[in-house]
Amino acid sequence: MSVLTRDEAQTRAQLLDVQHYAVELDLTTGDDTFASATVIRFTTRTTGDTFVELKPETLHSATLDGTPLDPTALTGNRLPLTGLTAGEHELRIEAAMRYSRTGEGMHRFTDPTDGATYVYTQLFMEDVQRVFPAFDQPDLKAVFEMTVRAPEDWTVLSNGITEQQPDGRWTAAPTPLLSTYLVCVAAGPWHSVRTEHAGLPFGIHCRRSLAPHLDADADEILDVTKACFDRFHTMFEEPYPFDSYDQAFVPEFNASAMENPGLVTFSDEFVYRSAVTDTERQTRAMVIAHEMAHMWFGDLVTLRWWDDIWLNESFAEYMGYQTINDATRRFPDTWVDFAVSRKAWGYDADQRPSTHPVAPDPAAVPDTASALLNFDGISYAKGASALRQLVTWMGEKDFLAGINVHFARHKFGNATLADFIDNLATATDRDVHGWAERWLRTTGVDTLTPELGREDTRTTLTIRREGNRPHRVTVGVYDRDLIDGRRLVLRERIELDITDTPADEPVELPGPRPALVVLNDGDLTYAKIRLDPDSLETALRGLSGIPDALTRALVWNTLRDMVRDGELAPDDYLHTAHAHLPEETDLAIVQGVLAFARNQIADRYVPADQRPAALALLTSLARDLIRRTEDGSAPGLRLTAVRTFISSATQPDTIAAWLTEGTVPGGPETDPELRWRILARLAVLGAVDETALDKELARDPSATGQEGAARCRAALPTAEAKAAAWSRLFDSDDLSNYLFAATAQGFWQPEQAELLQEYVPRFYPAATALGARRGPAIAEAAGRHAFPAYAIDPDALALGHTHLTTADPTPALHRKLVDQLDDLARALRARTL
Repeated sequence: MSVLTRDEAQTRAQLLDVQHYAVELDLTTGDDTFASATVIRFTTRTTGDTFVELKPETLHSATLDGTPLDPTALTGNRLPLTGLTAGEHELRIEAAMRYSRTGEGMHRFTDPTDGATYVYTQLFMEDVQRVFPAFDQPDLKAVFEMTVRAPEDWTVLSNGITEQQPDGRWTAAPTPLLSTYLVCVAAGPWHSVRTEHAGLPFGIHCRRSLAPHLDADADEILDVTKACFDRFHTMFEEPYPFDSYDQAFVPEFNASAMENPGLVTFSDEFVYRSAVTDTERQTRAMVIAHEMAHMWFGDLVTLRWWDDIWLNESFAEYMGYQTINDATRRFPDTWVDFAVSRKAWGYDADQRPSTHPVAPDPAAVPDTASALLNFDGISYAKGASALRQLVTWMGEKDFLAGINVHFARHKFGNATLADFIDNLATATDRDVHGWAERWLRTTGVDTLTPELGREDTRTTLTIRREGNRPHRVTVGVYDRDLIDGRRLVLRERIELDITDTPADEPVELPGPRPALVVLNDGDLTYAKIRLDPDSLETALRGLSGIPDALTRALVWNTLRDMVRDGELAPDDYLHTAHAHLPEETDLAIVQGVLAFARNQIADRYVPADQRPAALALLTSLARDLIRRTEDGSAPGLRLTAVRTFISSATQPDTIAAWLTEGTVPGGPETDPELRWRILARLAVLGAVDETALDKELARDPSATGQEGAARCRAALPTAEAKAAAWSRLFDSDDLSNYLFAATAQGFWQPEQAELLQEYVPRFYPAATALGARRGPAIAEAAGRHAFPAYAIDPDALALGHTHLTTADPTPALHRKLVDQLDDLARALRARTL
């Protein structure tokens, strides 16, 4: 198959205007394929040749202006259209298309709970070609009219309002101008909750087997949706541009969600069938806001080419957090979670060899395959952080004024970075072009370090910057509480513009030498923050005494980054967590710190002989948190502690008793999520067998149960279990995307290093062949979940680098391997401290 290059897209856009797609899909033709019939009306400006893209199982016929085309002319995914004359044209194509099990194109899923079948499209980048033919590039927008024939008991959803016709077919209202990747169809016996808001129909939809769980949260989901909708209309002058707002929670979705206009698709993991924390509910709310922001930035105004993907994702990421923070009373501290989880994702990505600018040079994104690699922590978290710094620097009023100029100039069209910056410049006298050049066109993370001096009775602060970006920051100056020495009190906050290297003149800090100085207090810029020696000592001993949660999150991020950079021993981080998390009041911080401590430090950063001690410290910490929450006042914190205790257990007795008794003493009950979590840990420890797993699967035959069983079977510490799991992963193409991920997650375990040693060298050729065979989604999953992440030794690192230099993995797999090997090298360095 050919990938579309930027040059080809520009040439085709100069030749064509595309007016209209009429697409008819028949979903009643069998379990493997569906019928796709498409009529495309387009105009050519001059004479010339071009091509249309499609990936059919069988191409039945194609006619151009009534003249049949030879189906055998289809080469890969391109059907040539030659000898075009200037003027109007009509292309008709009929084909059989194959359903997907990888979340790409038209994904088909049969619910193991009740046997009901569902299909939905994910047409991002090149996957529209798996469903219908298209001139597949974002700047050839057109009107789409979708018609779908489906089984009798199904409901069909699409970008526009759908109606069932007397002949049984479903028709969707014509869309406004859309890019091809934004078309969506979701069909099946959906359970739906419908309402109306601002004169438009709103709906949420899920599988029938999840109906009780969606109903339980319907008010919360719809309240968040309405609050975001109203908030965006106070910020944006352009009204919501589509005729309805549906949100479909779909199975085995590869991303968190997709911004299809009028029909946003979400992973149905957001329909909670087990207990979750408020932080997890906040994440769902943020994703709702993120996808709604795309209705304007991404759907109404769309990038011209994929080098500007940050225009979609950075904006939506920033708006997702800011809007939930502003529009909902329940989630007022979303930036704490952003600092702990998302921002760390950006920092990590930006320090790897695969880093790239937020807005890369067009030459760096020559085709769609390279563009797909940029959906990462840089385009999302770093870009959102840059926008937050831009808003701080410009002021929100001017920022929104520039955004509204952008919408007015480019609505239902396409735009570039240059357009965006030009439009912002209309609203301010600041040099936004210079800001963009230094923030969006460069790679890496600046590091800000305070240097404190003492002269007579004066303390001076100088900020040393490694990097060249301008920063507007707040410096927090803290003293010890005179009554309770464990607590810190804010003396003052100082706003500074860091523009020069070395930094500007020293700043005088009146009064005695502070106990703690925090650069970027409030976390309004994107930079690695370091502490002076006295402040570091204060943080390690008194972190829980810092009064503001966002400041604590920033300091925890500093400690995390110091561990990754080899500047702080992993054991010091663990003991700091053990000392301070029992006093922490912000759940996002607890979850973020525990996740890093458990998944990175205990599993990768401490040497193997020290791992039992690290796990013991984590179980001790979890036990402290469980005791602290016995009064029922903090169910989310208690659930987090229980999860950590389960995943860190080195002996099976306690968690096995919880499974048998159906509850943790004092709560929570062991719901399906906790039961599969316990069984997974028992499987790693060799304290459960296939019979017990079969029994649990009979108790919970749901899709989540199937994934839990697959994860547990792969985790069993026997040669037979590992051989069977390996075969399912790499020798067969039967696993869906979710079952592949679950099996891979169970396979590699730090406790089973000797048993798994023979598979480390086998991984690279097996993953390379798999990626070439099954495509980008499975290739990415193989690199993410099936990588031997716990084989932390120089030989394993050398083996990976040798493979990259001698083999040719697909771009998606190559990128994941580069990142994994860099993380492996960091783990090796951390083990030397």
